[in-house]
Amino acid sequence: MSKAHPPELKKFMDKKMMVKLNGGRSVVGILRGFDPFMNVVIDEAIEECRDSTKNNIGMVVIRGNSIVMVEALDRV
Repeated sequence: MSKAHPPELKKFMDKKMMVKLNGGRSVVGILRGFDPFMNVVIDEAIEECRDSTKNNIGMVVIRGNSIVMVEALDRV
């Protein structure tokens, strides 16, 4: 079995990110941490659902296998 390489997210630490998830959801917040499996910790997170509702969810851990896309909203 091959060893997992960490994603190149170090330059995005403490920056505002948008993480698109499967199921048509997205989370906007500040990247606080990640691991080799692309599990991420997002602080000050706001979930944006497909029906355009927004839920303030605070700090959240998102599993890497549910992430579809990651976008930086702050300048890197």
